[in-house]
Amino acid sequence: MASEGMDAFCGSPFWNASVTWYTNRPDLTECFQKTVLVWAPCVFLWVFAPLETYYILNSKFRNIPWNWLNISKLFLTVVLIGLSIADFGYALWKNDQEREVNSVEYYTPLIKLVSFILTAVLQWYNRQRGMRTSGLLFLFWFLLLLFGIVQYRAELNKAIDDAENEDYFTFITYLVYFPVVVILFLFNCKSDAAPRFSEYATPENPCPEQGASFLSRLFFGWFDALALKGFRRPLETKDLWNMNPEDTAHEIIPRFDKYWQKSVEKSANVPSAKASFHKTSASVDLVGKRSKKTQASVLPAVCKAFGATFLFGSLLKLVQDLLTFASPQILKLLISYVSDDTYTEEWKGYFYAVLMFLAASIQTLFLAQYFNRMFLVGLRIRTALVSAIYRKALRLSSAARKDSTVGEIVNLMSVDAQRFMDLTAYLSMLWSAPLQIALALYFLWDTLGPSVLAGLAVMIILIPVNGVVANRVKVLQIRQMKNKDERVKLMNEVLSGIKVLKLYAWEPSFEQQVLKIRDKEIHVLKQAAYLNAATSFIWSCAPFLVSLVTFATFVLSDERNILDSKTAFVSLSLFNILRFPLSMLPMLISNLVQASVSIKRMNKFMNSEELDPNNVTHDNSEKHPLLIENGTFSWGPEDDPILRNINLHFSSGSLVAVVGSVGSGKSSLISAFLGEMDKLTGRVNTKGSIAFVPQQAWIQNATLQDNIVFGRSMDQTVYKRVVEACALKPDFDMLPGGDQTEIGEKGINLSGGQKQRVSLARAVYNNADVYFLDDPLSAVDSHVGKHIFENVIGPSGLLKKKTRVLVTHGITFLPEVDQIVVLKDGEVTEMGTYKELLEKKGAFADFLLQHLQEGSGDDSTSQADLDELKQQLESTMGAEELQQKLIRARSRISESDSGSVSEKRSLSRSGSLQRQTSVESNAEKRSLSRLNSEKDGAVKAPVVGEKLIETEKAETGSVKWGVYSHYLKSIGLVLAVSTLLFNVLFQAFSIGSNMWLSRWSTDLPDDGTGQEASKRDMYLGVYGALGVGQAVSVVLASVMTFVGGLKAARVIHLELLKNMMKTPLGFFDVTPVGRILNRFSKDVDTLDTVLPMIIRGFLSCLVSVVATLFVISYSTPIFISVIVPVGILYYFVQRFYVATSRQLKRLESVSRSPIYSHFGESITGASTIRAYGVQSRFILENESKVDFNQICYYPTIIANRWLAVRLEMVGNLIILFAALFAVMQKENSSEGDVGLSISYALQITQTLNWLVRMTSDVETNIVAVERIKEYSETPQEAEWDIPSSAPPPSWPDEGAVDFKDYQVRYREGLELVLKGVTFSVKGGEKVGIVGRTGAGKSSLTLALFRIIEAAGGSILIDGQDISKMGLHALRSRLTIIPQDPVLFSGTLRINLDPFGLYSDDDIWRALEHAHLKSFVKGLAAGLSHEVSEGGENLSVGQRQLICLARALLRKTKVLVLDEATAAVDLETDDLIQRTIRTEFSECTVLTIAHRLNTIMDSNRVIVLDRGNVVEYDTPDALLQRKSSVFYGMAKDAGLL
Repeated sequence: MASEGMDAFCGSPFWNASVTWYTNRPDLTECFQKTVLVWAPCVFLWVFAPLETYYILNSKFRNIPWNWLNISKLFLTVVLIGLSIADFGYALWKNDQEREVNSVEYYTPLIKLVSFILTAVLQWYNRQRGMRTSGLLFLFWFLLLLFGIVQYRAELNKAIDDAENEDYFTFITYLVYFPVVVILFLFNCKSDAAPRFSEYATPENPCPEQGASFLSRLFFGWFDALALKGFRRPLETKDLWNMNPEDTAHEIIPRFDKYWQKSVEKSANVPSAKASFHKTSASVDLVGKRSKKTQASVLPAVCKAFGATFLFGSLLKLVQDLLTFASPQILKLLISYVSDDTYTEEWKGYFYAVLMFLAASIQTLFLAQYFNRMFLVGLRIRTALVSAIYRKALRLSSAARKDSTVGEIVNLMSVDAQRFMDLTAYLSMLWSAPLQIALALYFLWDTLGPSVLAGLAVMIILIPVNGVVANRVKVLQIRQMKNKDERVKLMNEVLSGIKVLKLYAWEPSFEQQVLKIRDKEIHVLKQAAYLNAATSFIWSCAPFLVSLVTFATFVLSDERNILDSKTAFVSLSLFNILRFPLSMLPMLISNLVQASVSIKRMNKFMNSEELDPNNVTHDNSEKHPLLIENGTFSWGPEDDPILRNINLHFSSGSLVAVVGSVGSGKSSLISAFLGEMDKLTGRVNTKGSIAFVPQQAWIQNATLQDNIVFGRSMDQTVYKRVVEACALKPDFDMLPGGDQTEIGEKGINLSGGQKQRVSLARAVYNNADVYFLDDPLSAVDSHVGKHIFENVIGPSGLLKKKTRVLVTHGITFLPEVDQIVVLKDGEVTEMGTYKELLEKKGAFADFLLQHLQEGSGDDSTSQADLDELKQQLESTMGAEELQQKLIRARSRISESDSGSVSEKRSLSRSGSLQRQTSVESNAEKRSLSRLNSEKDGAVKAPVVGEKLIETEKAETGSVKWGVYSHYLKSIGLVLAVSTLLFNVLFQAFSIGSNMWLSRWSTDLPDDGTGQEASKRDMYLGVYGALGVGQAVSVVLASVMTFVGGLKAARVIHLELLKNMMKTPLGFFDVTPVGRILNRFSKDVDTLDTVLPMIIRGFLSCLVSVVATLFVISYSTPIFISVIVPVGILYYFVQRFYVATSRQLKRLESVSRSPIYSHFGESITGASTIRAYGVQSRFILENESKVDFNQICYYPTIIANRWLAVRLEMVGNLIILFAALFAVMQKENSSEGDVGLSISYALQITQTLNWLVRMTSDVETNIVAVERIKEYSETPQEAEWDIPSSAPPPSWPDEGAVDFKDYQVRYREGLELVLKGVTFSVKGGEKVGIVGRTGAGKSSLTLALFRIIEAAGGSILIDGQDISKMGLHALRSRLTIIPQDPVLFSGTLRINLDPFGLYSDDDIWRALEHAHLKSFVKGLAAGLSHEVSEGGENLSVGQRQLICLARALLRKTKVLVLDEATAAVDLETDDLIQRTIRTEFSECTVLTIAHRLNTIMDSNRVIVLDRGNVVEYDTPDALLQRKSSVFYGMAKDAGLL
């Protein structure tokens, strides 16, 4: 009916089948040409114009300059408008002439006219709004061109056939019109010039995508240049482009933030939790309700911020899904064509072949665009989440910070945010997979009828099986993550405390601990491997099982059902389409499960408690800059208060000292002022900017200058003054790069004192109003301390006008401060000036008494000071009372369980001191424990480059064969060969079954009746048997791959671990922990989980491609001629891609490390960052690091799409040729062969793509093996045990130490640190070693333990040359109490005796002598008390005492003390000194001293200067000689 209406509309027939279809010269009717072929492009234009308008309105660019391209386009469009007007006018004129005019002659020119005007308007606005290319206009001209060809041909034919054409006007206009359309189409293949104005900042290396035309974007042609560059030479970061502005953190984060804030507010407004969101100053009563606050989830915010692009991508996916089903339908027609000998129209076969090619090509383009969109969304989500996690980490409250270690937070960022990103590309499968399954079943019903239900039943049965397996995998996954976290955490501690492990010879014990966790991991992974084999079995055999059951039901259910080629192969290609969604669903489910675990972890973190900004107010109208009224503070809402009833106010410009014994709450007081503690009651107010020097200096991995300037503008004069005042000038002069020397991660190459001074210099340079100085003088030598007090802190220092709060243990400077606050057990007991407090005779007088009693306990207290102190005390309390008090104090101290320890007991439970470091975090402390190379004057880096830490280098070029062979050797020959064998076997069975099907479907009687029953059953039986063969071989192949992969992972990890344990300490100095840890976490994880999967995929793809080519060549032998050229094309595309992609992947993984390092560093120094108020600068730094990582990652995404488009086109060519040859050889080939070859060809597109991707994935992931191999082959230290030269069991008996002309340097090519040192120490002597910073004191101890090996000379202990024996034999017979107390997480017992060599009694005895017995007895778990990471839950003093207990337990004849007293208060110091005097009286004790008074009672003193022994005599003898260096040092320290 409609056709008749159209006939009238045109005045000629609209459709004529005999003209168009049943003919050897097909053509379309004139009416069809003038209506559908013109209207369709115009309708397309009008439908999508609103979308184009949306893009134009939202464009951030403006004003493209006029140029020949846009002028030409506009001009030609105007020409077309003119032609349309002419055509319309001609129709009117004809009407005037009373000639016959049909409606079509009015409407078509009008429709064209309006459409062309619209294109002109769009072009105009595109230019104005900076749109350089338009997809809509490109497609509009393309459709006009495509459809116009038909009319153009018809017009020409008409002119040739009919010379008397009276309608020559329309003929001429059409001849002008069509070439103009062609030219406009070509012009639209180019993009316009760059716009003059952009709302974004102009990047120096803009992404070429910005200026790419629509065509180039469609095929990713703009990536060609980079692919070529990457093929010619390995890419470097400078070759990469900046991110598109809309993908930078700067644009993405505000978008995400807006919705996240809304989520937070929404969840905060749940009625029961009103009070919980902002804790008021007295919210103790509300604490209980806090749990009711519902968690805000990141998911809604992510969806709202990035959902639009995702939806657009899903639309593209929908089109692609629908197109997938075109191919089987065309195949059906093609088989009918080949099998029907009555066909005369040859063109139809070619038409079907081309149609198949087109369907596949359009699918390719849609799929590529879909993935591109999805990955971009993933990229944006990752940027948003990483930044959100980072900013949250800077705001965490102390209580929340305890819940998650640095490692866990970094994991959120590295693993969980990445999971999100990986998921986005597959999320659409949630709706796409069911849609594909439904469509496939619909078409199958059409072909096979109800028999399909049998196949469907099989599928439905398999789904729950899959579900069960996926669930089990999820459980294993969580266990695996737990084990991995545990192992990485332990490795982190081992690497951070490696110096201690080496000094104590404890490596084997910790190696065993790591391997124990690793065995648990491998066990879990093994189970997962078998489950994976089950899933791969299900997914490989499901389609076959389904087709077997369906075909069996089909032929057995009804005699009349004949399985001919059309039925068999169309069904087969539909079953193949089913395979993908069916296999994706389980994978998707497991990915979703992983992502949901990640979301939970992220939500928990993102909802954890933040520091309450109301803890501290900043009211500038207050009179005093610092004030606390009725303050009670705790470290967390559930913890006991640490500070109680605090009422303090300090006047402007005053210097306030805070004193008190260990654990009295001094550091906590500063934290309370900084807002780091939970304020339970009262009010805190600070006025003005703040600078903070934490007790444990936090140093960034940057140059010294950057650390001091800390983001402020550089002012040379101020800077110089600050450096000199902080006594850093001499240190800078010693360093090869001066203040441009790069400090390693966590300040590795600075000594404790230097770090403390850099931290102080940073505060001074910051020129704040208020200064909080948490014991800044504890780690520095006495004369330096004096210098700093005079020049910086004291009444005449740089800070004299500022308000200063100084926590101190020393008493030297107390008379000079304006006010002293005495803390005891978290309460202020006294306040006042020095004089006032002395007169009160209260706690402060006791504090001084204690000092007086310990007399020489602190080098900063000279004899003169002590005398003065004694006089002051006598005058205030009378000589007699003083004597009594002193006697009492003595007896109190000599009791082994001294008061200080019981005080400490109270403290470590409440945990005041645990904070002192937890804020600064253990990360910082480890630094000290590393070789303090530079403080021993070792010029620590080759002068060539002042960088201590070499930047991590990305390997370049293809992965060496050695790496593959290393991996294969680790797998083992048998497993490797059998894996390959079973893969080949699987394909053989698969091909066999399909060829059998081809034979079956063509073996039909000519009369059209079905096969006889026996023959049919024989065919069916063999078909089934071949299927069983497939199933068995696929399971075996899978199991072999995974078991082999795990064996390799285990072997390679073991090599890495063993090697790292045996690597000399110097290596850890120049290699950041993060970098080594990356090998143990990311790379080992790749080996465990990723590589086996990828190798499995690679092998099956490879075998499958070979099989496909074999089948097509077998059924249409002429196809072999195409294989070679197509193969060459494929090879080139693949080489280009792999070279570029591999290097991009390497750059990306190198650019990822800085994010984590900076992240870990920021979390560690969060309290410092907050105190200085520089959060925004650090957030920006984090964003720029993330952006840089994305710059390296984005080209990888594009490279994948670039490859996909090109390779799938190669695959589409194979389809085209397979179909063309089938048509050409119609006479010689059976329909079974055609069905077989084309159904195989249809699969090749995806397989080819996967093969290259897998090849590349194998290459990029084998890099993990390469990176681990690199660290498994680092040079090793000497043998641990050499049985042939083992010393006797009782060695050393006396402990006599002889240095003979001993020389040592830190690394090859550096100067000597000890230059031929000769001296001998008799057994049992106590020898002090002194010298200025950098004299080589620590080098001496390192040499004794052979941490650094001799460059000349020797060291003998009891006559045995230590260089001849095994390292462990040596180190286990010496004892050291190192400078920094390093503890490991685990029980107290493990910390004291990791090998379990001693009985409980021994350990208790050691604890008693170390004054810790009552403390440990008081702990609920006793010796099994868990020590947290880095010993966070013990005070610094307690940690030092545990190190003492270690020494007491080993009790060897030689004991080395390395400045152990530097960071400890006087009480602990005194305890240690006294224990050493009593317990080690028989032993040789070498003490490296900062504080001269600690060694005044030694038998002899060694004075070192610049690596030489300049003096060696008794202290008294040296003091007699006024010219001696020692005398000068004693004088400086005020001991004379």
